[in-house]
Amino acid sequence: MFSGISLGLMHQITSLLLQPVVWALLFFVALALYEVGISLGERWGGIARLSRRGGEHALLQAGKRRIERADFITRLAPMLGLMGTLIPLGPGLAALGEGELRVLTTAMTVAFDTTVIGLLAGMIGFVLGRLRRRWYDQALSELQYKGHSNG
Repeated sequence: MFSGISLGLMHQITSLLLQPVVWALLFFVALALYEVGISLGERWGGIARLSRRGGEHALLQAGKRRIERADFITRLAPMLGLMGTLIPLGPGLAALGEGELRVLTTAMTVAFDTTVIGLLAGMIGFVLGRLRRRWYDQALSELQYKGHSNG
């Protein structure tokens, strides 16, 4: 039914992906924490300073860029978490069939850990994206209101 060569190749590629997925997840957690720091600065005066100095165009550009970064984290981190969940389950289930519970236990631990890390980073990105949208929309509304009041 299935070619042994194609299945073997697919298994090898999948096995090679686990380590990069784990490193990418750690990168996304670090990026999410970095973005939390930036957003604290935005909230406590950064957006207001940017709006005073750069005007509407600068505010739009910065807001778009920062919201896109948060959205990027929101979408990719959970996908990587799912990959990190599924990759070790194949060998883990195969080990269960051979009675090697220690291998299954390790595979399940990796699977759950990557799921949680991916969801954590995704949740941080989601919250940051929502907050940033609100903050930048409010700042733009205030700029436009001041522009109409002065004009």
